[in-house]
Amino acid sequence: MARTVEWTEAAADDLDEAASFINRDSPYYAAAFVREVKQAAKSLQFFSERGRVVPEGHREDVREIFIKSYRLIYLVTQARVFILAFVHGARDIQSLWKKHGELNAISESDT
Repeated sequence: MARTVEWTEAAADDLDEAASFINRDSPYYAAAFVREVKQAAKSLQFFSERGRVVPEGHREDVREIFIKSYRLIYLVTQARVFILAFVHGARDIQSLWKKHGELNAISESDT
């Protein structure tokens, strides 16, 4: 079953920040990186459960796939996949949940 993939504002901002960082050295690689990330996210329409469960999340519906050294973190619901965050692997995910707050809001409204 195909699901709709939706980026949260916070996740889109995360991707913009990563692209801006890469762009300082190479606009070409920044653009290629963004294409790769968006293609990986789009693939979640059909393969939503392919990512591993986020260890810090303790929930089966919050998963992640890795793109280079970044984690694309997403929530799987019956009809949609919400991209919650796009963060460097070295970042503390617990503080990220507090900063963004999307997980609880989406979980309560869509699941």
